[in-house]
Amino acid sequence: MEYRELGRTGWKVPVLGQGTWGIGGFHSRDDSRDSEAIAALRLGIELGMTLIDTAEAYGAGHSEEVVGKAIAGLKAEVFVATKVSPEHLSYESVIKSAKASLSRLNIKTIDLYQVHWPNPRIPIKETMRAMERLVKDGLVRFIGVSNFSVSEMEEAMASLAREEIVSNQVEYSLLERSIEHDLLPFCEREKITVIAYSPLARGKLSEPKKYLEKHKADVLQTLADKYGKTPSQIALNWVVRRPSVIAIPKAVKLEHVKENAGSVGWSMDSDDYDVLSRAFSRSYW
Repeated sequence: MEYRELGRTGWKVPVLGQGTWGIGGFHSRDDSRDSEAIAALRLGIELGMTLIDTAEAYGAGHSEEVVGKAIAGLKAEVFVATKVSPEHLSYESVIKSAKASLSRLNIKTIDLYQVHWPNPRIPIKETMRAMERLVKDGLVRFIGVSNFSVSEMEEAMASLAREEIVSNQVEYSLLERSIEHDLLPFCEREKITVIAYSPLARGKLSEPKKYLEKHKADVLQTLADKYGKTPSQIALNWVVRRPSVIAIPKAVKLEHVKENAGSVGWSMDSDDYDVLSRAFSRSYW
């Protein structure tokens, strides 16, 4: 596994972590696949994907409970990230949400606490004041945001008195590259880590012949054949090529966890990277 510094914190995190959207349920609790999900998360940890990202909204909190069971006894090895929902961004609600997440995760400190979505009805300064209180009290280690634009990030950064915004979690893949216009360059300049969610475009990049235009599918498959990798592995390797980006694919099946882990520890030639980038350059722009 490769590691990168999270923001300017000095902490190293794996370039490939594990997402959990859908684990423990989507918008409501679903415990029907808990055992399978716990096994997958633990295998991912064994393979070096020790950053696990979740949120209080996933499965109405049950995702955090599943993560808590998966990491029980392993906290020294795992970097836990979770998120506070936009309806809970008032000062008291942030504090309450963080404590509830800590309880469900069964840990003492959230390594990365992120604002899940901006909420224009609640001043970001109030939210960040609560975030800094959580850091001061030792309940949170680092502060991040998610789905924030450049202007929203600038406002959040200016609202902090002592701490820094260390990350912004946004959608980024070969099929969703809009952050390359301004958000990614901004984060690179400010030394803020981009955490890429849906790096496989919700499975579309895993089955290119089924979901993609022929030219794009052919390029992806040709490179997969050249490197002895799968299309998913090529697509994930492309995402984390940028030095400020890490990715958090979600997997429940053990074979998919292993496949994801094989996406790093090697690099495409620069020419191949450029060919792939050009082939997908018009996607969602």
